[in-house]
Amino acid sequence: MSRTSSRSSFGSSRRGRALQRKPIGARRKAVSALIVAALLAGVTLAFFWPGVASYDSVVQYQQVLSGRFDDWHPPAMARLWAVFHGLGWRGQTPMFVLQLLLYWGGLALFAGALARRGQAIAALFVLLLGIWPPILGWQIAVLKDGQMTGALMAATGIASWWRLDDRRLPLWAAALVLALLGYATLVRFNAAFATVPLAFGLLGGWRWDRPLFQAALVVATTAAVIGVLTPVNQRLLGASPSGVERSLPLFDLAGIAHHAGPEAVPQVPARLWRRAEAKGCLTPILWDPIGDEQACGYIVDTLQRTAPGNQLRSAWLEAIATHPLAYATHRIAHWNSEMRLWMPTTMPGTGPLARSEPNQLGLPSPGKRINSFQKLGYSLASSPAGAPILWLAIAVGVLFCTWPARDGVNGVAITLALSTVLTECAFGLVGVASDYRYHCWGMLAAGLAVLAATGTRTAPQRVLTALLGVAVVAAVVTVARWTLPPALPPL
Repeated sequence: MSRTSSRSSFGSSRRGRALQRKPIGARRKAVSALIVAALLAGVTLAFFWPGVASYDSVVQYQQVLSGRFDDWHPPAMARLWAVFHGLGWRGQTPMFVLQLLLYWGGLALFAGALARRGQAIAALFVLLLGIWPPILGWQIAVLKDGQMTGALMAATGIASWWRLDDRRLPLWAAALVLALLGYATLVRFNAAFATVPLAFGLLGGWRWDRPLFQAALVVATTAAVIGVLTPVNQRLLGASPSGVERSLPLFDLAGIAHHAGPEAVPQVPARLWRRAEAKGCLTPILWDPIGDEQACGYIVDTLQRTAPGNQLRSAWLEAIATHPLAYATHRIAHWNSEMRLWMPTTMPGTGPLARSEPNQLGLPSPGKRINSFQKLGYSLASSPAGAPILWLAIAVGVLFCTWPARDGVNGVAITLALSTVLTECAFGLVGVASDYRYHCWGMLAAGLAVLAATGTRTAPQRVLTALLGVAVVAAVVTVARWTLPPALPPL
């Protein structure tokens, strides 16, 4: 053998060994990400044990103990909680453990898949995003929002383990993803705006060549899913009707009366609207004062007499059609409040909870050790960096930079960004309160979309345009925080 051929064979051998080492190194990076995520999950469980039971948690646990469920709180969550209770695991702890394990399990798989692709820095930031106090601080509270976020994160992580490499999911994994998305849909009435695009994107159902058809299909599917939620909750899950579906019409009617005058909603005497106006019950921040018997409950009582049952829906639609400008002004004002765009630093419902709601049901609180973390969560959530509108702008920027999808990474990034955009924009139509916890999934999905998109090739001009758009939103939010007085708490 000649010296040249010997060197050629030696070079080929070295290249062959390098090619063999590369996947081993990729697997090691993925395993390292999984191990770090598991450690973070363990630390989180220990630090926040046994979880925080909010007011909603206490009410749901009362239903678990009594065996009587209604649909004001998600019966799917209460039924699952009752299973744990029947197995002898008392209190809020089983649901706390469940939502944190789903949360960290999904983050682990997402980070591991990125690390396996060579996006080690992006994988690290996935785990850092998981411990960001405004999100994690709310994730430790046993609430439908935490259950939804945990289930969505787990579904995203499982699907992304294959989809980030542009591979089809095994049948068992696809079934598990669908089950998790189904549970997330059942625990929040508006979760379909997040779960439907995830179902199409994570399971490989997008039609990039027919965007209008795809958009129409997503809208129709979302509407169909929302339409069957009440029958599923009441007939399949055995929940008694609570009238929760009346919240949105009541809130919108109050907003129309506020902007168009009391005569715009003749079902309630004008003097009652004026009294509610004087007491500050007609606020764009949330609907609760209208439903509070001690505050402005007479509005609800009057509407129940004058517009019972489906007549309330008719009155609502008629008021919207008759006063579209007042309705639009009301919805924009509420969406601004939800998104915390032109809003002050201090807003009710922002800070993550550090203590459980006082109760006689044996639902304890974590130790005082979590107070500092939750205070940091409140400070960051109140800052411009914590404004949901900023994360929505980030998601829009990802769509602008990565559409249409060319491979699995693009597809995952676009899917997560669409989930954020549809979820956050839907609040403009169906939102009735401005609690910060409603936005945890939207912010988390936007952050994950950015990190997935770091593995894609994008035109620099698009990136600069997207960054400029995010910077403009950040500037507006910052000016609002500096100049506006604190928001008064609702009655």
